[in-house]
Amino acid sequence: MKLDFNKSAPQPKTIKKAQKIINVVWGCSSEFQKRELALISELSEFRKNETALLSEIADLKEKLNTNSTNSSKAPSSDLFKTRKPKKKYHGSGKSNTLKQGAQNGHEGKGRKLLPPEEVDNTVACLPKSICDCGGHIEANPDKIKRHQQFELPEIKPIVTEYQQIYGSCNDCGTLYCGELPFGVSTSFLAPRATATIAILTGDYYLSRRSTQLIFDDIFNLPVSLGSISNAEETVSTALEAPVEEAKIYIQEYKWSVNADETGHKQQGDKMWMWLAATMMVAVFIIHASRSMEAAKALLGEKFAGVLTTDRCSSYNCFKTVLRQFCWAHLKRDMQKISERSGRAGQIGDEILDFIRRMFRLWRRHKAGKISRKTFQAAMKPIRNNIERLLKEGTTCGHKKTENSCARILKRKDALWTFVDVEGIEPTNNFAEQLIRPYVLWRKSSFGTQSERGNLFVERMMTTTATCKLQNRNRYDYVTEAVSAHLKNESIPSLLPVEETKLAA
Repeated sequence: MKLDFNKSAPQPKTIKKAQKIINVVWGCSSEFQKRELALISELSEFRKNETALLSEIADLKEKLNTNSTNSSKAPSSDLFKTRKPKKKYHGSGKSNTLKQGAQNGHEGKGRKLLPPEEVDNTVACLPKSICDCGGHIEANPDKIKRHQQFELPEIKPIVTEYQQIYGSCNDCGTLYCGELPFGVSTSFLAPRATATIAILTGDYYLSRRSTQLIFDDIFNLPVSLGSISNAEETVSTALEAPVEEAKIYIQEYKWSVNADETGHKQQGDKMWMWLAATMMVAVFIIHASRSMEAAKALLGEKFAGVLTTDRCSSYNCFKTVLRQFCWAHLKRDMQKISERSGRAGQIGDEILDFIRRMFRLWRRHKAGKISRKTFQAAMKPIRNNIERLLKEGTTCGHKKTENSCARILKRKDALWTFVDVEGIEPTNNFAEQLIRPYVLWRKSSFGTQSERGNLFVERMMTTTATCKLQNRNRYDYVTEAVSAHLKNESIPSLLPVEETKLAA
């Protein structure tokens, strides 16, 4: 029996026909119920897929919006750059755009004149003899306007020829040749020329071919690429002892040490350049990995100083109580969290507000406007609120935020070392500034090609960075080191003068 539901309801005249209608309707109802359950199941599956797709879209949007302000990416990698608003000043009661160059009221700084005894040539410029009125002009040698101009001399290499004279024994006829003076190598490059090559390729970010051109065009001394490579090896060998001494100094240092790492390539293979630095000594090493093993190779197994770094897990082999996490990195992490939706974003915004207050307090303390005691007292509520919000973030419903907050809280003691221990900075900016010259070198050199190249880069970066920290002339130091090496003498130390005296 079939029912047409588009027509009016049937009017059965017998109980048998009514029962048939009931059976048909019941069967339809059962079929509708099955279809309803199937549709509910399909809808549930659709909603699950929708949730997964929305989560994936959110993750992709977050990755797309990742930049230098909310991650550790370099500013140069930002795809879209926002122009910073021009600074304003109120010099005359009006708001004007700050112009480039010296501002109104700026005290100019000119080059100081050398004393007469240090001047190479003096040219007297006499005034004209007849005035415009027709009178005679008499020169006054006591009133002089001095103007000095500096010129670079034409560079011509100083060539010294060593004539090794042969001689033979009158009795047996054995032939002998005069030996080179002590300290003179068989290379055609003397110590200063050798050091110049190393400084240009290892400190001034020049390629070997650019160095070759400078030697030819400016120094009038043609050199081959092979000679440049040999000069680098000579300098690397000369710097071995002082660099090893600097490594030991860092590993035994009992106070604040900043560390950082960045990518390096050897023949296209991924490696890592590591840096550890005090205020006076910086050490670079190249390692095949970004692991705890590499961190220990840099800082030693028994490092006991206070270590300031980012939250890279490679440093977790060192005690948390001897760590300080970089708040510049943490601020970027919180910026990323604040850009998320829901309670996670709110937590990120609130933590960022407390971080800004923290840095304002820190700057006032550094400037001497508030005492250490006042700073520590003002940091207590900030510290408590940040930890409270991080704890709340572990249950905020956003998986990535929960994991990030949990990892930070696991080593929360490393957040506040700069508050508890005087002399510790809250950021790792010091190390990041020191490793920047290597990054510039890497961009211009495309990495190294061998272990020998790695050693040269490590030792030159260690030497030049340490010399800069101590205000030492790095060119003079490398020259002295090469000269001492060729004479088999003790290489000058890279340690601060006070430490060198104590060691002696």
